Amino acid sequence: MKPFFCLRFLSFAVFLAACAPALAPTASVPTIQSPDPIITIPASDPSTTPEISLALPSKTPLSPAATETPLPLPTATTSAMQLFFPTVIPAEGAEYRPPLYPVPWALSPYDHFYFAAPIAATYPGDPISDYRYGGIYFAPDVIHTGIDLPAPRGAEVLAAGPGTVVWAGFGFYSGSSSNLKDPYGLAVAIRHDFGYKDQPLYTIYAHMDEVDVIVGQWMNTSDVLGKVGATGNTTGPHLHFEVRLGVNDFWKTRNPELWVSPPQGYGVLVGQVKRTSGDLLYSYLILLKSLATEKQYSVKTYGPLAVNSDTYYNENVVLGDLPAGVYELTIPYLGWNSMVKIQILPGQITYFSFTGYFGYDFILPPTPETSMP
Repeated sequence: MKPFFCLRFLSFAVFLAACAPALAPTASVPTIQSPDPIITIPASDPSTTPEISLALPSKTPLSPAATETPLPLPTATTSAMQLFFPTVIPAEGAEYRPPLYPVPWALSPYDHFYFAAPIAATYPGDPISDYRYGGIYFAPDVIHTGIDLPAPRGAEVLAAGPGTVVWAGFGFYSGSSSNLKDPYGLAVAIRHDFGYKDQPLYTIYAHMDEVDVIVGQWMNTSDVLGKVGATGNTTGPHLHFEVRLGVNDFWKTRNPELWVSPPQGYGVLVGQVKRTSGDLLYSYLILLKSLATEKQYSVKTYGPLAVNSDTYYNENVVLGDLPAGVYELTIPYLGWNSMVKIQILPGQITYFSFTGYFGYDFILPPTPETSMP
């Protein structure tokens, strides 16, 4: 593997890490003593239009599937799952987004904002709220392994980092380039010139209308790969974007919002949300409101299958592209709205943990004992 970028980037990251201000809440939440019954998440509406999982098979290719028909994941070790894509209507009057921080960007030694955005900042940059990483929206075993970025048909798809194209065209899921009904549609996969913790990194770009690269072609950051479209199993134009670590496989994805550099002046909220017992809360609603603009955000915690948390943060919820400022964080818990004020700092991760009736904690995770990714 090639050395990652150059030593000056490493020195820059270390310098910035030493200058990063501490993150802390501006209010606390009272502790309430109460029993903690098991929470059940209601079943989702089975009539919702399905989206097919995005996966590169590592073994036997699957048979082609009809459009909008669920397709089992390859090499599954749990019950078969499917993924779904939304109908995307480009937002009107989207807020101005400044340029991204230069990559690689890391104010903490455990951060890895290595990638540039795969679509231009002129389009709405927030991932579609119902299709963030780890989301469950249609059934208990339907997991989203990437983020869906809204953009109109024909918008340019950009390489998120330098590397070599290892797939270009139809058939990424099935492994057959002649499969024009492959759920990914026209797709591109890049193996990057750099990795993380001695592991290779891949990025995946799906549902394109046009692919303008070939396998083996080297791409630099922001080189054009093709055009946004709606090919494959989807109901509207958008870009499905994945980050894979170690192996180019469905089971090796990571949350792209922890890998794509935020816009300048924006930060990322990362959390671990648990019951009072310490068990993770799956597909659980988190609410956030900017005290400056009154804009409200919502996100759900990860589902229980096919997702991989960062080895340092061990998160189960991420909300990126947040303008720096003070926010009110609300987690409804067994009839009690637990609220706290937090500060999102520019170019940084704001970390929190929530443990049922014990409330919030803002202490960063301890230094990991191993360097495994």
